[in-house]
Amino acid sequence: MASVAEVRAAVDAALQQVNEGQAAIQAARDKIAEAQQSLAAALDGSANDAVGSAHASLSQADQQLEECFGATALAVEQAQTYTATL
Repeated sequence: MASVAEVRAAVDAALQQVNEGQAAIQAARDKIAEAQQSLAAALDGSANDAVGSAHASLSQADQQLEECFGATALAVEQAQTYTATL
């Protein structure tokens, strides 16, 4: 059976991995925002349905990444709550 210190250390290691994942999520969101701006500039004035669909898809991807970030933040909070009770 693991000691309290070992459990806390393992949780801290897992939370570090989550933090790295959150940084990757934020980087992906930043790149999507850049892509949206580039796409808007490149296709300015186009009324083609595919352009609107591309923008909508990028917006959906950004929203899903935001939800993913929120889920990881909740997981961190829950893990920290647990370790506080040890």
